[in-house]
Amino acid sequence: MGFPNNQDSESMRRNGRGKIEIKRIENTTNRQVTFCKRRNGLLKKAYELSVLCDAEVALIVFSSRGRLYEYANNSVRATIDRYKKASADSSTSVSTSEANTQFYQQEANKLRRQIREIQTTNRQILGEGVGSMALKDLKSMEGKIEKAISRIRCKKNELLFAEIELMQKREVELHNANMFLRAKIAESERAQQQMNLMPSAGSSEQYQPMTTSQSYNDVRNFLPMTLMETNEHDYPRSHDHTPLQLV
Repeated sequence: MGFPNNQDSESMRRNGRGKIEIKRIENTTNRQVTFCKRRNGLLKKAYELSVLCDAEVALIVFSSRGRLYEYANNSVRATIDRYKKASADSSTSVSTSEANTQFYQQEANKLRRQIREIQTTNRQILGEGVGSMALKDLKSMEGKIEKAISRIRCKKNELLFAEIELMQKREVELHNANMFLRAKIAESERAQQQMNLMPSAGSSEQYQPMTTSQSYNDVRNFLPMTLMETNEHDYPRSHDHTPLQLV
């Protein structure tokens, strides 16, 4: 079944029968006439819709030649601005980047608030700005500071006890080295006395007593390397061997 030509379609519209095919009209004159008729009808329908239904209507039409035809019961620009605002407020129009921006802004505000709170707490610990604090807050801060001081004192005493234990250990080592040196010196003195009591020189050649330098070398071999490298600042010369005590 074929479609009717332009003459048949015009006669069918006049008689109120049949339908026409919706496609581009090839004849320029007929296309211009149809544009004018349907444009006027569209403008009329827009006017009727705005009046009957109290609706805000804006209609914009550009012809094939570029001519502008518009209708608005309020203002075309105002209606377009309203449309943009409604589209922006819609939850479906929010993009992922905008959502991420809002999230990061909220996180930044949260971090700034936490930083301000920490700075305020630090100033209050130092005794600044406590005049505006309530009694309950002051007691809470006092308890926190006392706990912190207790932990600091425990750590300090631990370090002091470790230092005292090390010093006492070194004191014992020095005492043992001193006793060994005294024994070597006494042995050297006894050998010297025996050498003086010998009647002849021949016997003295057979018996050679230990000299002081040999005793000193024996002491150096006996002492640990750490004790030999100890300077006078670490171990002051003192005859008092009283153990150290923590006050």
